[in-house]
Amino acid sequence: MQDFLHSLTHADIGILEKILRTFVVYVFLLIGLRLGGKRELGMLNAFDLVVLLVLSNTLQNAIIGPDNSLLGGLLGAGTLLLMNYLVVRYLFNHPKLDRYVEGSAMELVRDGKILRKNMKRELITEDELRSRARTQGIDDIRTVRCARIEVGGALTFVPEHPTPEQKLDTEMRARLERIETTLAKLAARAGV
Repeated sequence: MQDFLHSLTHADIGILEKILRTFVVYVFLLIGLRLGGKRELGMLNAFDLVVLLVLSNTLQNAIIGPDNSLLGGLLGAGTLLLMNYLVVRYLFNHPKLDRYVEGSAMELVRDGKILRKNMKRELITEDELRSRARTQGIDDIRTVRCARIEVGGALTFVPEHPTPEQKLDTEMRARLERIETTLAKLAARAGV
């Protein structure tokens, strides 16, 4: 029982080393994911998922080193959470730096036209774009006023206002009203 408790609580490397390892891995991931683009954050395909899973397993060893103790794991996880909290809070209070670190949203569709240069820059295929549009209830890209990949990697679509269907509906109602008015005038002239 004593060996079991010792293995749970005894760290094989020093606390300062574990914190330093975690810091280095955190900074590496921030830079790597930023260079990888917003797609890595919000639009995972099977290849991206495999890379992220292998990356997390690979970097876990870099954080904890030869330490497999419960205390060591909790210390590494706690350090990651604390660092993330501090970085997010700092960036929130420094919007210019936040825009530099996080990047900015990028427009992928404007007035129904796909901006292929931006799609290529973000490594998003037309099939992926159309698939994401359908999940948001948009069947035709030509009806999109604006689509962009947001800072966090999510794709957002803003449909035309009014949509072509809404325009047609408005036009049909106006025509029906004119027909009703004309029929009412004809009926009044005929004395009906």
